[in-house]
Amino acid sequence: MENRESIEDDLDSATEAFDQNIWQRPTRRPLPPTGDVVLCFEIPLARILPTIGPGDGSSSAGKKYVIYEVTTRKDGPGPDPYPTSVERRYTHFLKLYEGLRKDHPTLVQTVNFPKKVLMGNFTAELIGERSAAFECFLDHIVSVPLLRDSVHFLEFLQGDELRNACQLLDERRNELAVPLLENCFRLLNKIFLDKSKCVLLLLCRLVTACTTSPIPHPSAEQWAELALRRYEHVCDTELLVLYIPLLQTCLHLWWQRGRDRSLLEERLNDISKKGMKVKGGPTLAQAIHALDPRAETI
Repeated sequence: MENRESIEDDLDSATEAFDQNIWQRPTRRPLPPTGDVVLCFEIPLARILPTIGPGDGSSSAGKKYVIYEVTTRKDGPGPDPYPTSVERRYTHFLKLYEGLRKDHPTLVQTVNFPKKVLMGNFTAELIGERSAAFECFLDHIVSVPLLRDSVHFLEFLQGDELRNACQLLDERRNELAVPLLENCFRLLNKIFLDKSKCVLLLLCRLVTACTTSPIPHPSAEQWAELALRRYEHVCDTELLVLYIPLLQTCLHLWWQRGRDRSLLEERLNDISKKGMKVKGGPTLAQAIHALDPRAETI
């Protein structure tokens, strides 16, 4: 078996021969022992891109930056068949680190966060060192509940994609927003509990994106059914305000698809008998916006 140095040398040579602006390496994480499932983060690839100047779209004075592909997996007996990736810059990691250090200084005091450098940002060695440090940083965050459940980590995971998706929804380009939301959901679903607030909120936002067009998205029923299953036995009163609008959304979707609506109608009738208003309330989009205001039009 080749040693690490020879593997990296071969990779560097191959990368340089292919594209000077791409750094990559194979997965380094071993699979967990039999029966275990392990969450892990890896950065297998980074790209050097030019900074685009305002207005004309040209590169800004030759400046460049590195964007890291952060892959999240839940490996079991075999590799995660559906790894999820997002792209992040050094500034994203720095903002996350500074936010956590401000709120929980003692919990990140052992983190060896890479410092900014003025020169040599784009050598393969530096990118490799930063990637390894970022992986350790993310591993540390998910091992500490207070850090994992922080607003800073959630913003790091979904902030850019969620803003982009909401802008697309505002422009009525739902077909482009749905893939962004799907990727966000799959990422959060690997890290947080099935019925955690951030996961259910994202799932309901995904259902809305799939159902607010005149013709529902092909994946609309898949996500709507999952949302209904997830909402069974939810006790969080803040999240329950989404349940009635979700049922109404699914009721309309089932009608569009020609499906039997009796079970959904029965659930709404049961809720009505408990004295809760089931008609004339907010739409699912409006209820989501009340919990988590974003840029999308409601």
